[in-house]
Amino acid sequence: MHLQDVNSPQDIKGLSYPEMTNLAAEIRAELVTTVAHRGGHLASNLGVVELTLALHRVFDMPKDKLIFDVGHQSYVHKLITGRYYRFSTLRSFGGLAGFPKREESEYDLFETGHSSTAISAALGLARARDYQGEKYNVIALVGDGAMTGGLCYEALNDAGSCGAKMILILNDNEMSIAPNVGALSRHLTDLRVSKGWRSTKKVVKNRLQRIPLVGKRLYRVVHWVKDTLKSALVEGGDGFFTALGFHYFGPIDGHDLPSMEKTFRLAKDFDGPAVIHVLTRKGYGYPKAEALPEQFHGTPPFYVETGDPRKASSFPAFGTVMAQELADMARTDPRIVTITAAMPGGTGLSLFQERFPERMLDVGIAEEHAVTMAAGLAVGGMRPYFAVYATFFQRSYDQLIHDVCMQKLPVTIMLDRAGLVGEDGATHHGVFDLSSMLPVPNLTVLAPRDIHELRAMVRWTGTYSGPCAIRYGRNAIDMSGEYPYRGYTHGQWELLEDGEDCVLLAVGSMVAEAVEVRRLLTALGLQAAVVNCSTVKPMDEEMLTRLAPRPLITMEEHVLAGGFGSAVCAFCVTNELPAPVLTLGIQDTFVQHGRHDQLLKYLGLQPEQMARRVAAVLKTKGKNQR
Repeated sequence: MHLQDVNSPQDIKGLSYPEMTNLAAEIRAELVTTVAHRGGHLASNLGVVELTLALHRVFDMPKDKLIFDVGHQSYVHKLITGRYYRFSTLRSFGGLAGFPKREESEYDLFETGHSSTAISAALGLARARDYQGEKYNVIALVGDGAMTGGLCYEALNDAGSCGAKMILILNDNEMSIAPNVGALSRHLTDLRVSKGWRSTKKVVKNRLQRIPLVGKRLYRVVHWVKDTLKSALVEGGDGFFTALGFHYFGPIDGHDLPSMEKTFRLAKDFDGPAVIHVLTRKGYGYPKAEALPEQFHGTPPFYVETGDPRKASSFPAFGTVMAQELADMARTDPRIVTITAAMPGGTGLSLFQERFPERMLDVGIAEEHAVTMAAGLAVGGMRPYFAVYATFFQRSYDQLIHDVCMQKLPVTIMLDRAGLVGEDGATHHGVFDLSSMLPVPNLTVLAPRDIHELRAMVRWTGTYSGPCAIRYGRNAIDMSGEYPYRGYTHGQWELLEDGEDCVLLAVGSMVAEAVEVRRLLTALGLQAAVVNCSTVKPMDEEMLTRLAPRPLITMEEHVLAGGFGSAVCAFCVTNELPAPVLTLGIQDTFVQHGRHDQLLKYLGLQPEQMARRVAAVLKTKGKNQR
């Protein structure tokens, strides 16, 4: 049977192991080909081919319930659950999502894009099953990187104490995105010692029990010695999980299909919470990804033969610019320390790490801990900078309020990937950060128009004595050719162009779009002013008051509810000024996946669309005034 013939997991249950080996090779070829064209998460999916196949051969999905932790490892699952012929549309606008999607398939039970959630969700499902007297298995597939997140331990503690029947499969590939850190990672590494011990145990058991009369008794003595030595060799062996109330299986080879199927059946029959420790290799089967698993974790389109990206940026990304500036500042300021939550490469901090390895702290997938630890660093006299994707920072909102802002501590949050991030979709768009941060007292919120303003803002934070957040998008912008940057002054907006018919108040990435909107309006006979509202909080109230008599239009790559436009409206109403005639941003919706330009068009935020709306509003306003 070939991959194109697989319409459901039922089609692979009766295949021989040689046939499964061929199928696994076809799946890997399809993964490499599609991701090379579309971009996406390659290394993690190459590593779970046999693991996913074994799950679908032993369990009966969708009756049995499979929940992925970080859903970027679900590509193989999609391929064998009836989506092969749509797989070429992966991560494209209107095509398959890069993560599990409930509306896409009955096999996608739970939508996941952020880490460390699967055990909690699986326990909820297991309890729902028991409350309703139903019979099915609940499986949580969790990467070892997710186990650096605190939510996992809350769920493990609850699951073990309640004793609900559920299966946790721990996919241990020694990497989440960056190499794992922390005590738990070392513990999982130590557990690998037990693999060789288990093999030896089997041989010894078989031979001892063949000895007449004393064989079984001698085996019991050796078994006691074995347990004692195993405890010493692997720091308690499987004691970590058994202490929490789980039955432990493993570790097993995650590329050995027969071994996994045998272990899965044992766990399936176990009446209680069980954990299966599976060892896989990230990027398995594609040498380029095996050699550089971090690079091929989330990759843009690339050439299969070389592994090189198809497109190269003409200038550095925002995150790289941020890290370069911090590294320059750190040469003369020993207080500067940077923090990442398992994303040094994605945020640009790997560059800072190369120059100051002792001052770059990777806390794992633990955003809450990162923020409160940053607060502790600030209290101790350091200047901490936490670089994090805007979507992941949502997890640390309580820590931002109570531990940083309430105490007015000099902690700077570098919010990368703010706005629409494209093909990763709804779980990864950073479009809620302004709504959450603007109401928080003592917090300064900045949004640079381009890489030059970002450098100036980062430099300014080195002298600022309070909490600050700087949000910037995925794709860097350089506006200096047409609008040379004149320097950052805190709390002051920048008037780029003047015009008497309306004022375009733009934030961050929308500043460049506002310049284009102005050109389009000029062609229609309308003169628009363009303002770079770089300090979102505090606003430049003096300039806003001066401009308010003219029709105001706000522009932001963010949800409208509680965003920049809402803040401007509130200020105008409070100060008895004319409120904006139009607020442009994202409506009350979760935006799906697609190229950035496609999503802007879908949301009505392309320059041509915005110019038409502005012109229509001004025309209506002119009629009403007459």
